[in-house]
Amino acid sequence: MARPKNRVGYGLPVILAIVLHVGVLAITLLRWPTSDPEPTSSAIVKATLVRTETATDKAQRAQEAQASAAEAKKQQKADQAEQAARKAEAEKQQQAEAVARKKAEADKQREAELQALKQAREQAKEAARRRAEEAARAARQKAEAEKQRQAEEAARKKAEAEKQRQAEEAARKKAEAEKQRQAEEAARKKAEAEKQRQAEEAARKKAEAEKQRQAEEAARKKAEAEAQAKRAAEAARQASEQALAQSIAGEEQAIANARQASEAANGFKNLVKRAVEQAWIIPSSAGNQQRAVVRITLLPTGELVDASIRESSGNAAFDRSVLQAVERAAPFREMQSLPTSAQRQFREFNLDFNPEDVR
Repeated sequence: MARPKNRVGYGLPVILAIVLHVGVLAITLLRWPTSDPEPTSSAIVKATLVRTETATDKAQRAQEAQASAAEAKKQQKADQAEQAARKAEAEKQQQAEAVARKKAEADKQREAELQALKQAREQAKEAARRRAEEAARAARQKAEAEKQRQAEEAARKKAEAEKQRQAEEAARKKAEAEKQRQAEEAARKKAEAEKQRQAEEAARKKAEAEKQRQAEEAARKKAEAEAQAKRAAEAARQASEQALAQSIAGEEQAIANARQASEAANGFKNLVKRAVEQAWIIPSSAGNQQRAVVRITLLPTGELVDASIRESSGNAAFDRSVLQAVERAAPFREMQSLPTSAQRQFREFNLDFNPEDVR
């Protein structure tokens, strides 16, 4: 911005003009007549003297008076002209002073306007600078806000992507775990099936071996039973003969023996059942409603000749467990202490087995 030119002040000229006008006004007041000049005492005297003078003197005095009046009138006109000139000069001076004052005021006003314009320009420049700074700050804040928004948006998208990735990873792991579990379950079931098959195969082989053994044992026992039966028949024949010989003499004793034999027979049957139940290994699949009736054949010595299912439970494992329990519980030596008639009664008899009686 251009610097304003230095202007010469009008203070001193104005002061000088005012002093000059004051001086002129003072001179005017001192010389300006307030009225027409009064006739001096000499004129009065002259007027008095005229009365005693001649006409010539009067004429001369009249001429002199006229000349004096003309001079006075001329002086008055000169004074009036001087006064008018002074007045005109004063007015001119006043006008000059007014012009100078107006010019000074105009210059002052112009200076003030220039100063105001300069100030306005400075203010406008400052306002523009502030607006520019405010716009720059607003733009910077907007850019920072946009940057923050973009950062937050990027963080949100990243978090969502991470959440999606974790969800997909969790789903993948869950699917893999489920697949692994199903594979393990299938392998377990396959292993269990194989184990079950092997167990069943082993059980079948064992059952066949057991059946073979039982068949052999049954044949052996049957042979022994036949031999024992022969011996028993011989013994029975001898006992029968002996009993027949003693029947007449010991009728009362026979009745007592029969009663004792009956009691002993009932006790023996219960004893055999308890022994078999103690040796019985009940299958886990057996229900309390299942029952099996076993036909037992014994020798007089209490040795087992045969055991077979008279009434099946419908469960082969259950029936087999009962027969195995009978075989484990045999022989039943208590049979030897029974009377001969009771022994004949228990050479062959049935027993009913139910898990509910044992549990």
